[in-house]
Amino acid sequence: MHDESAAIRPEDPTLTPRVKGRPRSTTADDAILAAARSLLADGGWAGLTMGDVAARAGVAKTTLYRRWHSKHDLAIAAVAEMLGTLHLPDRGADLRADIEDVVRRFAALLGRPEMRTALMGLVADSTSDPALRRRIREEVVNPQKRLVVEGRARAEARGEITAPGDIDVDLIFDVIAGTVVQHVLVSAEPAGDTWVDRFTTFVVAGLLT
Repeated sequence: MHDESAAIRPEDPTLTPRVKGRPRSTTADDAILAAARSLLADGGWAGLTMGDVAARAGVAKTTLYRRWHSKHDLAIAAVAEMLGTLHLPDRGADLRADIEDVVRRFAALLGRPEMRTALMGLVADSTSDPALRRRIREEVVNPQKRLVVEGRARAEARGEITAPGDIDVDLIFDVIAGTVVQHVLVSAEPAGDTWVDRFTTFVVAGLLT
């Protein structure tokens, strides 16, 4: 099997010394991640290769490999970036509105072909790779738990939740994210208004009891 990384040589003229502490080009980062998303949407998991990403992004392979060393690295970064767009708009409403909004946004993200392809490809490969499974948990899953913490804080500030003590962030996250993933990715069902309303009612009832 050809190892693309073997093509990188120390004498490659596209390699330029980096000044310590100097930030790398965000323009190149954006172009690379955009290319990765495009290839995931167009060609599926098998169609994502480091060489094709570099070509579509218009960068040298050395530029790509300085940032991400493998297909898994790149896919994790692309997924994390897309999930990082999830947020709780402060509409001053209530806990139900917050949860419903996040469920809709998350379901919409999962419906995008590049997100669906990347997530399912990563999960499939991680079944025989504990290190990859750990990275998915640490770099993709855990950062999104901020939404649970933020939502709970807002509900407490509005007086909707008054019970003292710590919240089980992991459990709440697993219930919401796990159900949406099951419904949209595994069952391939649309997250329509009726389903979102029923699911939100179920979650809110559990949180306010």
